[in-house]
Amino acid sequence: MKQNRKTSSGLGQLLIPLVALGILIVFNIFRDISFFSIGMRVNNAGNIVLTGNLISIIDSASELAIIAMGMTLVTAACGGQDISVGAVGAIAGAVFVKVLQGMGAITIGSVILAFVLCCLATIVFKLFNGTLVAVFKIQPMIATLILYSCARSIAYWINGDATPQLKSSIISSIGKTIPGIPVPTPIFAVILVGLLLFLIFKFTSLRLYIQSVGINQGAARLNGMNPIMIKLICFILLGVCVSVASLIGVCRLGQLNHKTLLVDIEMDAILAVAIGGNSLGGGRFKLSGSILGAYIIQMLTTTLYAMNVAPVNVKAYKAIVIIIIVVAGSPVVKNKLTALWKRLRPVPVPEGAEKEG
Repeated sequence: MKQNRKTSSGLGQLLIPLVALGILIVFNIFRDISFFSIGMRVNNAGNIVLTGNLISIIDSASELAIIAMGMTLVTAACGGQDISVGAVGAIAGAVFVKVLQGMGAITIGSVILAFVLCCLATIVFKLFNGTLVAVFKIQPMIATLILYSCARSIAYWINGDATPQLKSSIISSIGKTIPGIPVPTPIFAVILVGLLLFLIFKFTSLRLYIQSVGINQGAARLNGMNPIMIKLICFILLGVCVSVASLIGVCRLGQLNHKTLLVDIEMDAILAVAIGGNSLGGGRFKLSGSILGAYIIQMLTTTLYAMNVAPVNVKAYKAIVIIIIVVAGSPVVKNKLTALWKRLRPVPVPEGAEKEG
């Protein structure tokens, strides 16, 4: 019975994103069935790659899906959101490019070293946010507003106003496709980050600790947990996610532009967490829901572009749809629907009662 309740609860949390995804799929089937067609083509580098709207959606949402995973952890533990992820991503990209430029030749070793250093730099800035939230008890959105405002200026100090070009087959393989593999590389990055977090949760009690701190910090402390450390760990994991997303963003374009790298991704990441059925007030979370939320946002964007909606109007249409999804997933609506379902559902009659009758 306990296992059935757990499964039912997990499916219930994913109900809203699954319904939203189903509506988008049905809408596009009636609008234009070719929206789901997948083909093969030869790209500019002479490699055979997969093409089609579905491939574009899964590929383009990679950075958002990765950051949404990290955002989910911070939200669950702290009951608030980090709105500086895109701006700090610009710092990560600036450090990555600066290290590569300093080493001269772009090799696998130099790329790995540059990524490790940019990851460490990102973690330092995320620990700054985490300290304000966990130690000084500042509301997360206010605490992270500092780096949201100034992080791109820090990225400018690192690399100047230039947009350095990274012309290398290694960079192209990271941001686009590996020769001989038709699937875009960023998709594998999402799988890798998701697998890493899955293994962490499987072999440690971190998931339980995060949820406990998010639900009741005082009770968690009385049970021997360290809420400050758990929150800092969440910010560290978010920093790693931001570094990976920044790496993909830089390698995808083959250049760094600190003004546009991961711009406005903060709001989409928060929406992905909400659409995924996770409470923005902290507590229980489901990473698969946030990943699904990221793909729903990207599918909605791609659908609007396919309908020839002007780019300037896309955000307005997205806002309307997202408001509907978020309101539908709100506790008030959920409680109303649950009560209605209980009234409409027939009450099961025990077997013994039928025989007695």
